[in-house]
Amino acid sequence: MLFRKIESKIRDYFTSNAKEIMLIEGARQIGKSYIIRHVGKSMFENYIEINFEKDKQGDRLFANVNTVDDFYVTLSTIAGNKLNDKNNTLIFIDEIQAYEQFLTLVKFLKEDEKYTYIASGSLLGIALKMTSSVPVGSLQIEQMYPMDFEEFLIACGVGQEAIDSFRKHFDQENSLNESMHNKLLDLFKKYLIVGGLPEAVETFVKTLNIADVRKIHQNIHTLYKVDAAKYEKDNSRKLQIRRIYDMIPSNLENKKKRIIFKDIENKSWKRYDDYTEEFEYLISSGIALNVQAVSQPTFPMIESVGKNLLKLYLNDVGILSFLYYGTNIDAIAKDSLSINLGSVYETVVAQELKAHGFPLFYYDNKKLGEVDFLVDDIKDLTSMPIEVKSGKDYTKHTSLDRFISNKDYNVRRAFVLSNNREVAKRNGITYLPIYFIMFFQKNNKTISQFSALDVDFR
Repeated sequence: MLFRKIESKIRDYFTSNAKEIMLIEGARQIGKSYIIRHVGKSMFENYIEINFEKDKQGDRLFANVNTVDDFYVTLSTIAGNKLNDKNNTLIFIDEIQAYEQFLTLVKFLKEDEKYTYIASGSLLGIALKMTSSVPVGSLQIEQMYPMDFEEFLIACGVGQEAIDSFRKHFDQENSLNESMHNKLLDLFKKYLIVGGLPEAVETFVKTLNIADVRKIHQNIHTLYKVDAAKYEKDNSRKLQIRRIYDMIPSNLENKKKRIIFKDIENKSWKRYDDYTEEFEYLISSGIALNVQAVSQPTFPMIESVGKNLLKLYLNDVGILSFLYYGTNIDAIAKDSLSINLGSVYETVVAQELKAHGFPLFYYDNKKLGEVDFLVDDIKDLTSMPIEVKSGKDYTKHTSLDRFISNKDYNVRRAFVLSNNREVAKRNGITYLPIYFIMFFQKNNKTISQFSALDVDFR
């Protein structure tokens, strides 16, 4: 059984008197159904699971269900002997978006209070747009992502006491000793290879066979592309979705990692607005992580976004390293000097920040350059830059230096993440080993307490 942080939220929901139905949203194959099933079966005497996607492809029993009474009757035909009451009967609706009317019907199911419900799904942003009556206040939507680095460590047998010790070093801004640093960095590199898809992690832990892990990456990567055909009726848009998705790895290898819209169909006049539905699919499905450009980083940054400068990262670093290196893991494991791992490191940072609740932005300025990531600094109501370095020249960051020296931006905290062991502060920048990204959490008090730029760092 793989540990997932979201389990505690699910258990809390089941023991609360929540007015909403919890809906776990995220990409396919990240473990949504597995964790709900595990918790549900452990907490309820009667567990009923309905997969609307499978029903839609099969008997279509729920296709024309539009009322609470119709739902109860249909449900009783497949699970009548398990239906009791709210306290001991859980109904798990998987892939709820397959029947859009249920996004409205959940409101009335919850109000009826006959049973306990939980749901999962993907593409909810698109499904809700197509729903005539949006169930405001009826859904408690929780985003789920592939396993983060901390969950990966636990899967690899790292104990909670050790993780607490790592966190204490992070909180107190202390470096790990050499041997512990090497061990944790080795595990981090394994995470770059394996990623956070539960099936890949479980296979790696059980077999240590990279070839088997890569087969899983290949299958899921193919599945994500096939899904585009399932949810998009327009054949031309299917091809464009796949084309954009296929472009992500090569885009990340470019100096400017953003999407070049004219390259999607090799048509020079194409712009962002020509592909809004394609981007919406990739982002809403959870298979791509969007990072939006900000040229004037005023708080909150969402108000300063330039939609025409968009970066996309794959949702799982394991899939990316598979596409780049296949079963040859030396590029990552042995730090090959001939290979630039920048895009792999940026992807894992994007994956971690997104999983920990951060909306993602990057700084783009024609004169001053780019900074990899910006997140909102809630404490000081400004932006917090994060630069990611995969090589040994981690202290060279001209664009970041220009960024924090701009008094108009009022930057209070800035970070550089690299393979270097030592936690250090120089010229207004905190240098951290890359694995400490696992402790960056939205509204994290410790991050807010990292010394501000006007402090003497001697």
